[in-house]
Amino acid sequence: MKSLYKYFFRGLITILPVALTLYLLYLFLNWTETAALWVLRPLIGSFYVPGLGLLFGILGILAIGYLVSKPGVRKLLSFAELPFTNLPVVKSIYSSLKSFADYFSPTGKQGEQSVVILRMPGHALEIVGLITRRSFADLPPGFLPGERVAVYLPMGYMIGGYTVFVPTDWVQPIAMSVEEAMRSSLIAWMARPAAGTGDGGSGAAR
Repeated sequence: MKSLYKYFFRGLITILPVALTLYLLYLFLNWTETAALWVLRPLIGSFYVPGLGLLFGILGILAIGYLVSKPGVRKLLSFAELPFTNLPVVKSIYSSLKSFADYFSPTGKQGEQSVVILRMPGHALEIVGLITRRSFADLPPGFLPGERVAVYLPMGYMIGGYTVFVPTDWVQPIAMSVEEAMRSSLIAWMARPAAGTGDGGSGAAR
């Protein structure tokens, strides 16, 4: 009985990530297909080929990306953003989401995007974080004396975290991408090292 339980648990652990990934992918594709067809339906009528909505959605995103890369379109987009950047409550939500998206944008602040180990003097504790800003010129005078950086400390198993402002000598950059650090933090750094790398191969797996 104990062996059956062990085998069942191992099988469940093996198939659960695959099943959840496929299910979430299905939900996303289904939503994309429905939304795209809602736009296309007046043009194509009852004609439908599976995947047509998804294809239209991808082409639409590519077209938007191409257009916003043009200075003139970006200027027009800034006018379209005015309602979202001036209404009190909407401004806070929109600005936060836009800043978060810009942080991971390929054309974002590449010089400020870095994964670091945060070490407090006199403590052996090490925390992996993301530097989110290095300049504080736009903050009130005297807010942060000395040379400092803002470090975001993501939490595991939830969307959230803490932002701390620490001296620059408290942080040390590590060879890890922002995406990899966020992914590892999401699962509390439980991912096992790749075969052949050993247990002590990377200082990033803290």
